[in-house]
Formats: sequence, structure tokens, C-alpha cells
Amino acid sequence: MESSSITKTCDCKGKRTCLLCEKLLDKTPKNYYEEYKSRLFFSYCPTCEKIYKCWESINGCDDHESMTGHNFPGVCIILEFISSEEADSLVKAVDKNLGWDTSQSGRRKKNFGPKVNFKKKKLSIGKFEGFPPCTLFLRQRFKNVDFLKDFITIEECFLEYDTNRGSHIDPHIDDCWIWGERIVTVNCLGNSVLTLTKHIPMYDKQYNIDSMESYESQLIVPLVNEVPDNIVIRIPMPERSLLIMSGPARYQYEHSVLREDIFSRRVAIAYREFTFPYQKGNSKYDEAEKIYKICESK
Repeated sequence: MESSSITKTCDCKGKRTCLLCEKLLDKTPKNYYEEYKSRLFFSYCPTCEKIYKCWESINGCDDHESMTGHNFPGVCIILEFISSEEADSLVKAVDKNLGWDTSQSGRRKKNFGPKVNFKKKKLSIGKFEGFPPCTLFLRQRFKNVDFLKDFITIEECFLEYDTNRGSHIDPHIDDCWIWGERIVTVNCLGNSVLTLTKHIPMYDKQYNIDSMESYESQLIVPLVNEVPDNIVIRIPMPERSLLIMSGPARYQYEHSVLREDIFSRRVAIAYREFTFPYQKGNSKYDEAEKIYKICESK
């Protein structure tokens, strides 16, 4: 009974933990940080769009003058995508008006989008009524990015990471049945790092990645032939930047935000689109049409 009441103090389930439940329930989280530092690691440069053999974040080409760069497809970073004033307004909007919901691993979130059941592959409108007006300028600004000109936002999710709660997110791939190729993140507050590691399936149809086979030929960024088993790619997420993951980075790597890479409060907004079959003119569009109308009305 005592253990049950303790678990209600946070939203962590299964192997997921935060500082609170680790202390109260004497849980020991897996140390991804030390494990990844023992592997073959590279950091991504947002300026020249290549990866270099170092662990620390690369902020520009001056940080890798004497190093050899390698291509890494599927990542795009736009620095200073939003202004300081715009970032402040977004953080204030979610803090004061939209509110937060508790999540796992010490995070908080506020989600806007349709109801999805990944296990049963069921999609419905649920309580979705559209996106908040405070983020309209972001969705409009996406149209100015060549790679996002045809991106239609289906889900918008505010995310908060806090050092006091030991916030992080374990390695994973976003669902491949319903969420499309481009995963977009607007980093509003705090600098951090996204860590990519090769996806090695733990069980059949994990992340519904088998669904991707039906639309792989439609991917904007093609997959690569081979990913080394022990490789780690570190992607900087500077404050006020835009990050887009697609192709290999999206499907052939799991991504995580390590606790050690949360240096202060972090607030970001994640954006997702529908997969190719649910887009206009394709086989599943009828199931998504009403949701598209809600998304495009506000």
C-alpha cells in the first residue's frame, strides 16, 4: 500500500524514472551517458552540416577547424529561428495560460492533436479542437523553410525538462504508423543535445517501424545502407533554434535527451505530420480528412 501511494507522486511507469521515484523507491536508472561515451561518438555542426569526432557540442565551424568532417543525412538545424521576445512569449503562454500536464521521466508536456492508439492503430479526433493562437506564427514560418513548405502540423506538443526533476527521455523512435517522416522541434528555452544511437529492434514491430516499409519509396531523404552498431551522434539543440529530423536520423536511429544534457530549464515544442498514406490523395486520407480540417482552421 505504501509503495502504491508513493508511485502516484510522479507519472513514471515501468523502467522509466525521475529523481523523485529514484529516491523514494530506490530505483537505479540505466547510465546511458557513460555507456555512450565509451562508444564511437561524433558531434554535428549546424553550420556545415557534417559530423566530427568529438563529444562536446559544436556551435559552429570554428569548433572543428582541425577535424575531418563526415556527411550525416537527415538533420537540419536553423539557428535563431525565433527571436528572444518570441521565445519568451511562448514560454509565458504555456506557463500562464495553457498549463502543463505531468509526464514520465521528470518531464511535463501540453499536447494538442488527435487521439491515437499506437498499439491498435486507431485514429480519432478525440478532444482535439485545434492549436493555440500563440503558436500560429511558428506554423506560418515553417512555410518559409524549403524543407517544410508542404509540412502540415497534425500534433503540437510543448515539452518541459527540469534539472530539479532529473528530466530526460530514453532512446526511442517516434511511432512510424501515424507520425510522418519530418519530426520538427522549436527550442524555446535552454541549450541541450539530442543523442542518436543505432536502432536495434528489441521486439517485433517495435515503434510500428514495419509500417514505414509501405511508404519508404516516398521518403524525402533516403535511408542509408548501413549504420555502425556502436555509433553515437550528438546533435546540438541551441536555444531559439529549429531542428528537423528525417530519413536515416528519423528511422534508423533512436533519439534521446540525456539527463546530463539538461543544464537548466528547457522548453521546446515538437511538431509532427501524418505519414504518407494519411496525406491528401492517398489510401488512408478519408480517415484523416476531418482532422486536417481542424488543423488548418486555426
